[in-house]
Amino acid sequence: MDDDAIRTLVKRLARPHASGGDVISRAAILAEGADFEAVTTWITDHDGTPELSVAAAPKGGLHGARMSAAAGTEDQAVRRFVLPPGALG
Repeated sequence: MDDDAIRTLVKRLARPHASGGDVISRAAILAEGADFEAVTTWITDHDGTPELSVAAAPKGGLHGARMSAAAGTEDQAVRRFVLPPGALG
């Protein structure tokens, strides 16, 4: 994909973000069927930052983390990419 095609795609899929910039979800990029690597590279080249999902707090009180062998070891996945104000021109 060329630069203009990616910019058009990102503009179409992006939504306003509380920071004043724009946000685009990983799922929207994947659902579009576009070259995911090219699009995410374009986003990071234009000062976009990945927004990691927040891990849920352990449940069960003070020793709740001990109740699950995998507590705190889950991988954080990128759910959205946040672009700064003006990045989409």
